[in-house]
Amino acid sequence: MRTDATKTRTLVLGIGNVLLSDDGAGVHVVNALGQRQDRGEIGSDVALRDGGTIGLALLSEIEESGALIAVDAMDLDMRPGTVRTFRGADMDAQLRGNKKTAHEVALADLIAAARLAGCAPERRALVAIQPGATGWGLAATGPVQAAVPKACGAVIALIGEWSDAPG
Repeated sequence: MRTDATKTRTLVLGIGNVLLSDDGAGVHVVNALGQRQDRGEIGSDVALRDGGTIGLALLSEIEESGALIAVDAMDLDMRPGTVRTFRGADMDAQLRGNKKTAHEVALADLIAAARLAGCAPERRALVAIQPGATGWGLAATGPVQAAVPKACGAVIALIGEWSDAPG
């Protein structure tokens, strides 16, 4: 088992089904971040992953990461396109309270499994985007498309904050 001190990589996990309109928001954010990483704006110590509808295969990636930033569409009871960031215990509470998921395995389950193995990242955050529509459709709605840059900014701010923080 590696400790967070020996795990240097930050995992940014975009979650969602791009076939269900706004549900794919997390994947759209990770794709946009990938373009920024290609331009050198995000370091190679950051792993960007399209987590799709999540599966147990992602557990090892979470366990091997020093920090986890998940990006997902989530019902926040707010205006479509609203972006909120939840950290640590607040993230855990938000995930436990949000039982509606179209995903194979809930992110909360993966974090719980990593915690049981003693490998859960101490630094973890959820960047949540309020969806407007989650029916069949390849394109996100206007408000969610407009929220992608803001969500990217939230992810980049977390990466910067955590890379500047000791241990």
